[in-house]
Amino acid sequence: MTAPTESAAAEPRTEETADVIVVGAGPGGSTTAYHLAQAGLDVLLLEKTAFPREKVCGDGLTPRAVKQLVAMGIDISEEAGWLRNKGLRIIGGGHRLQLEWPQLASYPDYGLVRKRDDFDEQLARQAEKAGARLYEQCNVTGPVLDDRTGRVTGVTARLGTEKRPVTFRAPLVVAADGNSSRLSLALGLHRDDKRPMGVAVRTYFTTPRHDDDYLESWLELWDRRGPQARLLPGYGWIFGMGDGTSNVGLGILNSSSAFRELDWREVLKAWCASMPAEWGFTPENMTGPIRGAALPMAFNRKPHYTRGLMLVGDAGGLVNPFNGEGIAYAMESGALAAEVIAQAQARGSASQRELALRNYPKTLAETYGGYYTLGRAFVKLIGSSAVMKLIAQRGLAHPMLMRFTFKLLANLTDPRGGDAMDRIINGLSKVTPRA
Repeated sequence: MTAPTESAAAEPRTEETADVIVVGAGPGGSTTAYHLAQAGLDVLLLEKTAFPREKVCGDGLTPRAVKQLVAMGIDISEEAGWLRNKGLRIIGGGHRLQLEWPQLASYPDYGLVRKRDDFDEQLARQAEKAGARLYEQCNVTGPVLDDRTGRVTGVTARLGTEKRPVTFRAPLVVAADGNSSRLSLALGLHRDDKRPMGVAVRTYFTTPRHDDDYLESWLELWDRRGPQARLLPGYGWIFGMGDGTSNVGLGILNSSSAFRELDWREVLKAWCASMPAEWGFTPENMTGPIRGAALPMAFNRKPHYTRGLMLVGDAGGLVNPFNGEGIAYAMESGALAAEVIAQAQARGSASQRELALRNYPKTLAETYGGYYTLGRAFVKLIGSSAVMKLIAQRGLAHPMLMRFTFKLLANLTDPRGGDAMDRIINGLSKVTPRA
């Protein structure tokens, strides 16, 4: 692995050069740019679209994501348009169980709901306030490579509505460009098909169920369109947005043969049609089209750092395989990346900087490796409809077991001084091999 040259690190600054280039102003990219700018680095943040813009998401934020928003200084008050929730309501197997977010020293005891059409922009503007230079409508077309070393030294892009060709240069590039990650592919970093992948499909309805203190998850996802009902490997959700609408969707795992054979938009329509009529989940109440997106899970693209390119968020497959949560892990990986980069930038030589940068994959493995390995086993397990049915019918009848499962699936424990459940979950994550 070749270290950056001293001349590259000392290149004179212009509008097209920086200490770090961050590609993608989603939660991972904007969080990375914010913390880098706070550390005093010159950062270019390149976003291919113009804000505001929509993204496929459940719009529900767990306490892990809330913690990252607080760390960025985002105003998360109700007056600023954020809707708080107390926990998760789980429905399945004839049971209905409400679980409150755990009381922890490490995380707040509430979640949030916010539509992605302005959530991402708030984070990007916060990074801009911190000093990051944001370019919107900047479609990055590929990496710039050093002919001698093969190291990434910048990116090429088309800028603005006129699609003007431009080259941006920096000794380090952060790929926060999502699941498809054009930059990663250009360096031969492909997804590992053996790692789990999910799909989220969602839409919005005008509904009286818009104001809810709990996120709602349906463990039994039935496809009733054929002559015989079929239980599918996934879950449905209803998240009240507090504005007269609900985000209604479903998540599916690739651990079942049904993953590729079904039209999941049609499955969502059928599932919504099975809901009580008074909820209004009907086509005439739909406020937008049904949209879908991939959920890259459990480190399905590695290495997370190589040749001057660092991966955060979906680009590195950071989605939690237990619950499909991506925003919190995109933001957390962005904060971790920024810390590693800032430390590397303070080193006195190119070789020392490279040594520090190589610590990023190790940090991710230490933070998530064992937990994600457990998650991969969990994904294989619930790929069976019989197992899902058993969980819904038997598991929900035991509140204590479900509280433990809730903590495990949401990854909400105190690393030190926690209760017995925390110690068990933390212990399992530590002894499970990181892969």
